[in-house]
Amino acid sequence: MDSRPRSFYLLTAFFALFLIFLYGPTLTIAILSFQGPGGGLTFPMRGVSLHWFRDLFQEQAVGDIWGAFRRSFVLGVMVMMTTVVVSLMGGLAFRKRFAGSTALFYLIITALVIPSILVSLGVGLIWSQSGLPVHWATSGFGAQLTWALPFGLLIMFAVFNRFDSVYEEAARDLGASSWQVIRHVVLPIIAPSLIGVALFGFTLSYDEFARTLLTSGSYNTLPLEIFGMTTNVTTPVLFALGTLTTVFSLLIILVFLLSAWILSRRRARRGSDAGRGDL
Repeated sequence: MDSRPRSFYLLTAFFALFLIFLYGPTLTIAILSFQGPGGGLTFPMRGVSLHWFRDLFQEQAVGDIWGAFRRSFVLGVMVMMTTVVVSLMGGLAFRKRFAGSTALFYLIITALVIPSILVSLGVGLIWSQSGLPVHWATSGFGAQLTWALPFGLLIMFAVFNRFDSVYEEAARDLGASSWQVIRHVVLPIIAPSLIGVALFGFTLSYDEFARTLLTSGSYNTLPLEIFGMTTNVTTPVLFALGTLTTVFSLLIILVFLLSAWILSRRRARRGSDAGRGDL
């Protein structure tokens, strides 16, 4: 006899509805992207084919899909690398208390609660009033950093808050310099966390819309290009684009997770080999 309380089934049903609400739109777009050549933007489907995926790789009447994709990819890599470096340096700096550290911490977190469109407007105004060209690689890059950097710093703060300094002290006792301690002790231990920061930096940049809206200049990133296409494209090619970008995002996440798993295996293997050496 099933002794589970009724609340268990209610919570299960609620969680199932939540998953449908969360992933239902993405699955719907993925299904509709496989419409036949005569298909439209709604159900019922008119045949099943890869027609709209093939059409996506042909020249479009409106928009610059692949140019926008390249810009988003390059911008995502730029934000990712900057976020990793600055977050690591910030995490190391905040390990010791210094004058104004608390105020600086809250100032960093404040960037997360300011409406994104206001940040985009402010950065765009600063660039234009300074006589600088508003461009996705400059003003757009700066606006996206205000979104990605706080997340990276929060991760590093949490990592170093739990970091055991015994490993560093042991390395110093063995004659290691400060740089050698960071390179050979600290970085290998926190490498999986740095991969997480890199993943945050890239994905937050890759699909950022609001903070890029007024800072990208005359060249769209992929989210802006997709938004523009919604007012012009009336075929499932838009759904095919959404499906491919979703698959690309999942592949990026898979690559980062695989990298973290490989690093953790290597660290475990080194620890095992060191233990055998001591024996």
